[in-house]
Amino acid sequence: MRSRGSPGGRAISAFMFATGIENSIPKIKGGRVRVDQMESCGHYRHWRKDFELVEEMGIKFLRYGPPIHTTLIGADRYDWEFADVTFAELKRRDIVPIVDLCHFGVPDWIGDFQNPDFPEVFARYSAAFARRFPWVQLYTPVNEMFICAQFSAKYGWWNEQGTTDLTFVTALKHIVKANVRAMQEILKIRPDAIFIQSESSEYFHAENPAAIKPAEIENSRRFLSLDLNYGHRVDSEMYEYLMDNGMTREEYHFFLGNALHHHCILGNDYYWTNEHRVSADGSSRASGEIFGYSEITRQYYARYRLPVMHTETNLAEGANGDEAVNWLWKEWANVLRVRNDGVPTVGFTWYSLTDQIDWDVGLREQNGRVHPVGLYDLNREIRPVGRSYKQLIKDWGEVLPTQSVCLSVPVVLPSEYEDPISIRHRSDARHLRAVELATSGERKQA
Repeated sequence: MRSRGSPGGRAISAFMFATGIENSIPKIKGGRVRVDQMESCGHYRHWRKDFELVEEMGIKFLRYGPPIHTTLIGADRYDWEFADVTFAELKRRDIVPIVDLCHFGVPDWIGDFQNPDFPEVFARYSAAFARRFPWVQLYTPVNEMFICAQFSAKYGWWNEQGTTDLTFVTALKHIVKANVRAMQEILKIRPDAIFIQSESSEYFHAENPAAIKPAEIENSRRFLSLDLNYGHRVDSEMYEYLMDNGMTREEYHFFLGNALHHHCILGNDYYWTNEHRVSADGSSRASGEIFGYSEITRQYYARYRLPVMHTETNLAEGANGDEAVNWLWKEWANVLRVRNDGVPTVGFTWYSLTDQIDWDVGLREQNGRVHPVGLYDLNREIRPVGRSYKQLIKDWGEVLPTQSVCLSVPVVLPSEYEDPISIRHRSDARHLRAVELATSGERKQA
């Protein structure tokens, strides 16, 4: 996907239409059972066909990553067999991967997100991946950091199945530190790397006056993962919450002193379940869509002032057969709204390429039940929403670039990695990164 008049033929993405291969791998039942969506959805068997379907859709950007639990097999030990063949095929097809290195789980030998060794182990794994696949530029090191910590260490659903504020804060600080350290290590190898956070955008509504305070607390807590990741100071109540539940001042200042937000795109996810109705006792349940993606995205953008990409959405196809199609249209209308209102919006994603298994219960149970949210079903037959998304991409792919020649992301296609202008761009980025590190060091000494 080239923008017209790009310098030297260099690939510039005007707007990133994307999908993803679901690669969640949490453990359930006290850590005894691994839930592997690549296995249950057939990707290990049909990966060639899946990449063919991505091309069939007219999609150039794919959220994708190797299964960490079978790739990271020990400290500094890796099995690249599956990654080698799949990423070679992506490169051959000139599909741009947004590489998802950790999606809701860790290898058995690490244990879970309570392990303080995880951040450095993951940073070295990320560096090893970047060295092996230097043509990869776009990364989501850790997917949905807030949800990962909440479902694993607060709701008691996955992995450590913690249910306390202490287990939640412990998981959160390890997960976000892992993400920051991964970005640092990847930048050493690919200085023009771009990091697209995929984080759940949430809102909590008070159902009565007595629920106002607990809703306010949740509306502060929802920002914690991104605040830490971007080096944004948390509010005083959240600072006390973090300190009261195991974070040290030194750990907090690590995040403030290692902000890499200028290398990032604020990827935010929005589902029907992302808004919540809060009761007076602090309990909450899904409220359905109240504000919607556009309003909640404006809140996140106002806080971080970063380019935005809608990195996940879907809805199950129901009895009428048009539920997902209507949701796609609604989400796209929201994306256009925030973009037209001045929020720099650079991409949109229907997640995922195929139907999923057991996401109707949040992967807490193994029922083998198909969750019909894909662009294609598990027989790799296109769904109505797949046809609609394909048409949407065709209709809007040529229109959006003409609306703003400035609102673009400097993405190098895999096929152009060795082009002279791409090599020069990486050299320039390496110099800028060195200046950035030197300036940061001077500030810390001062």
